[in-house]
Amino acid sequence: MKIWLDGGLQDSGSARVSVLDHGLTVGDGVFETVKAVSGRPFALTRHLDRLARSAAGLGLPEPDRDEVREACAAVLAADPMPLGRLRITYTGGLGPLGSDRGEHGPTLLVALGETGRRPDSTAVITLPWTRNERGALTGLKTTSYAENVVALARARERGGSEALFANTVGRLCEGTGSNVFVVLDGEIHTPPVASGCLAGITRALTVEWTGARETDLPFDVLERAEEVFLTSTLRDVQAVHRVDGRELAGAPGPVTAKAMRIFDERAGDDLDP
Repeated sequence: MKIWLDGGLQDSGSARVSVLDHGLTVGDGVFETVKAVSGRPFALTRHLDRLARSAAGLGLPEPDRDEVREACAAVLAADPMPLGRLRITYTGGLGPLGSDRGEHGPTLLVALGETGRRPDSTAVITLPWTRNERGALTGLKTTSYAENVVALARARERGGSEALFANTVGRLCEGTGSNVFVVLDGEIHTPPVASGCLAGITRALTVEWTGARETDLPFDVLERAEEVFLTSTLRDVQAVHRVDGRELAGAPGPVTAKAMRIFDERAGDDLDP
């Protein structure tokens, strides 16, 4: 495997990031996960736009988009595969052991791993912990991901592949690495970005392509929604067949199945929508 690190390709066995990199010591970094289909990235422009927004939110210098595109192309060319997870990581670079940043400039790392198509439906759990819709990192895709690691481990222990958060005022927010949609009276709804959720790339495309409504939803909507589905870079649109102990028989339901079909068709027509 080849990895792009600070200006060029390196073998994965020899590529090294300093133990003093701020992304390691204090989680001072941002990232994007991009789906790669037959060696070509999907929605890369949208991902680079969000990478830049996240970097600005942390006060990091704006990433050089031409370099990031070059890095992605080089990594994809070095390891062709049918379906890949392209990971772009951009950190504060070398720094002191405290929260203050150093002066060495940021670190750029791009890596690729093979993945497979997700099942058409999955099980999820709800969490007792909340997302903070008013936090300094709200809406930023940062490497400070430990909260998601803990929540996802809890989901795995309970037979789920994802865990869903409310925000601090009891409204439906998001999953650990996905956005959530519900079907009510045949209409698709998803929490607004103001809920504290990440502005997901697949979420935005799903809203555009299906006409889904952004709606402030109570967390207990999951107990009565006719259908529930998730969106994310590697899930695309994925139905939910169980929320905690509640079974949603026949998942994917008709509305979700249509959303899945629309997404597959539109994404197949344009790899950089």
